[in-house]
Amino acid sequence: MFLALKEMARAKVRFGLLIAAIGMLVFLILFQQSLQNGLLTSFVGAIRNQSAPVLVYSVDGQRVIQGSIITPDLEQVVRSTDGIGDVGRINQGTFTVATAAAERFDTTLLGYDDPDLGAPAELIDGEYPDAPGEAVGSDADADQGFGIGDTVSIEPGGYEVTIVGLARDVQLNAGPTLFVRSDDYVAAVQSVNPDATSVLPNVMAVSPADGLSAADVVERINAQSQDLDALTKDAAADETPGVSQIQQSFTIIFLLYGLVIPCVTGLFFLIVTFQKSDALTLLRAIGAPAGKLVRSLLFQAVLIIGAGYLLGLALYTPVSQQRLGGIPLRFETNAVIFWAVVLLVLGTASALFSARRVLAIDPIEATTGGANR
Repeated sequence: MFLALKEMARAKVRFGLLIAAIGMLVFLILFQQSLQNGLLTSFVGAIRNQSAPVLVYSVDGQRVIQGSIITPDLEQVVRSTDGIGDVGRINQGTFTVATAAAERFDTTLLGYDDPDLGAPAELIDGEYPDAPGEAVGSDADADQGFGIGDTVSIEPGGYEVTIVGLARDVQLNAGPTLFVRSDDYVAAVQSVNPDATSVLPNVMAVSPADGLSAADVVERINAQSQDLDALTKDAAADETPGVSQIQQSFTIIFLLYGLVIPCVTGLFFLIVTFQKSDALTLLRAIGAPAGKLVRSLLFQAVLIIGAGYLLGLALYTPVSQQRLGGIPLRFETNAVIFWAVVLLVLGTASALFSARRVLAIDPIEATTGGANR
């Protein structure tokens, strides 16, 4: 430890630049992690965090709520399936909504029959709609005119909706999202299109009967008709078109980042080991154990990676509280712990390649002046 600290004190710039480089890489990794989770949550959070355990699409909808239409015949098939508990309708559409500040947003409207089948699973503030013209909004949109007490107008037609509750992580399609009762959804549709006479559900929300799991209900409904596509809510979120492509893209980015840090650390220590080979040879010749020199090298690696990680974490923390466009970022505690362990293990392992150089030093070289090298 003394040797490691002494060397770092004598080469502050060299080791400081390495710490800064690792810190920037750590910042980028954690920022990308928040960006991925924020993007996915704003894209399908309304599906994952609504209250219905099972969602039933039409096959033609290709697992997109707005693209799915449940005809009366298919609805009857769902309702007659053995083993299901409660059944409700869910509608989804995109509307132009004007806030009190006269700002206009493309807003997703989700209509449901029963709060236990399609409403946000949990509210962080306010209450569920209990009267006509009320809605639950996303807390990510509250500062854009969708906070509790705000009234928005659906255009054209001017149908007004007042937000009475807020939920977390319930956006859909990365934009403002409102949950309303089915009657309000129909009223919104007819406000925009007065000629609309009936509004068919986009998906059916189902809960399992006592003693059955959501997976059991999915299997039974899918066995009833090839035109139905039942999924648990988590599977519905994961298999929404575009989600897997986003996850794959970020996985490649994380893999590259995860490889860069051990490569940089290992190369740095390998170069340093070569540069101080004479000093290491002399230390071995006067009796310094190889194990002590290796431990000193590994201590440096752990200290540098730890300092770099703390620097990256310090840069990441304030950024993780911000909003990037329509995507709310969040401090990802699990990711911080995961990447700390991964990078420490990989960075230390890469330093072991340099340790092999220390172990290979022959003390007799010091007495020959390096002539045998």
